Amino acid sequence: MSDELLTPDEHVLSTLESDGSRRWLFPRVSLGKYWHARRIVGFALIAIFVAIPHVRLNNKPLVLLDITERQFTIFGYTFLPSDTLLLALLMISVFLTIFLLTALLGRVWCGWACPQTVYLEFVYRPIERFFMGTSGRGGVPSKSVPAYRKVAMYAVYLVLSMALAHTFLAYFVGTDRLRQWVTQSPFEHPGPFIVMALTTGLMMFDFVFFREQLCLIACPYGRFQSVLLDRNSLIVAYDHVRGEPRGKRKQGQELPIVEEPQGDCIDCKLCVRTCPTGIDIRDGLQMECVHCTQCVDACDEIMTRINKPTGLIRYSSQEAIETGVQRFLRPRVFIYPTLLAIVVSILAYNIINKKSFDVTLIRGFGLPYSVNDAGQIENRLQVKLVNRLEEEDTFQMVLEPNILQLDGNGPTTIAAGASETISFVVIAERKDFVVGKIPATLKITSEKTQDERSIQCRIFGP
Repeated sequence: MSDELLTPDEHVLSTLESDGSRRWLFPRVSLGKYWHARRIVGFALIAIFVAIPHVRLNNKPLVLLDITERQFTIFGYTFLPSDTLLLALLMISVFLTIFLLTALLGRVWCGWACPQTVYLEFVYRPIERFFMGTSGRGGVPSKSVPAYRKVAMYAVYLVLSMALAHTFLAYFVGTDRLRQWVTQSPFEHPGPFIVMALTTGLMMFDFVFFREQLCLIACPYGRFQSVLLDRNSLIVAYDHVRGEPRGKRKQGQELPIVEEPQGDCIDCKLCVRTCPTGIDIRDGLQMECVHCTQCVDACDEIMTRINKPTGLIRYSSQEAIETGVQRFLRPRVFIYPTLLAIVVSILAYNIINKKSFDVTLIRGFGLPYSVNDAGQIENRLQVKLVNRLEEEDTFQMVLEPNILQLDGNGPTTIAAGASETISFVVIAERKDFVVGKIPATLKITSEKTQDERSIQCRIFGP
């Protein structure tokens, strides 16, 4: 009795058999309108992904995430370590955009634009079908596939993964450095060679072995959809009102006269066989669904065959399926764009008004002030200057009011993109202090751009 209770009728998970073994998915290809549209979008995104590291804007890569130098170049603008606020605003803008798109269009990113989906469905799986003899239709391959075809398939996988790994690394090291790595002997740069080899191995592991498991296990997006979606968000949905109860039916067969009318779903399970994550869309909204619309194309094909209206599975919402009313205007549709507009405006304002250099004022270590041999009050300060230009620049410092003297305030030249910390001493007379402090302004001027930064500070004394 206990064994019967513990034995599941079907798969425990979409990629897990009842005995705990991996269920390998070989989805059928459903060549409908959405599949053709997704293929065009996918190939366009692949072309953009490959081209971006080679495109230059303002004499900089379009995108370069240089982690070792702690510099992120995005659309020709370089974010430095001192740009914490700008990076935070940029990330908030990205997240708000994802929230808005999810609220409006569901998981459109997962099904249409995610690199995992694009490369797996339109590059790696077509290669697999070609070598396994299921090209153009998909499905479970024959067990009698010759060994040499499998070896050739994995060889193509390896070459493709190497190309993909090098393109991926170009986003982090730049095309110039990557070109040096590729053309030189691995013994001249063993560290980068190991990085490239590991990245290639990870690409092979992901697209050849892990595959849909990345979406189901590793990616958190599916788990977030419960809070990112509402009942009026567009999703890939099965119309259970129209489709139930299910029943088998042959092409052109008339429905028998029964007390309970049969729904349009003929339980062909083609939507299940074509799903790249192995789920049954008829079970409702599920975390594993990436909204790739393969089930839509498959179901429309069957509905056409049996002379029924298409759209049994379609882009809709839970509310529209149950009530027939689709509400696009709802609070989050206004809240997300409003917040996004505010954040993007603040980000744009800060970037437009960003100076050609950054300044950070730091007080010296130890006592707030000291007294020199002449009885004057000394404050030790440090200024960290970051030159944001692509050429060296010279900076001049002036301290106001004039009653303050700067010891070590000569012009400072800093190389392009470099930073330097300058230490200096502020000298003041004892009689000039009011309640132990003097309000001061440190002005720093760039020789190249004439940009000026003013920093308010306090000089401490008795």
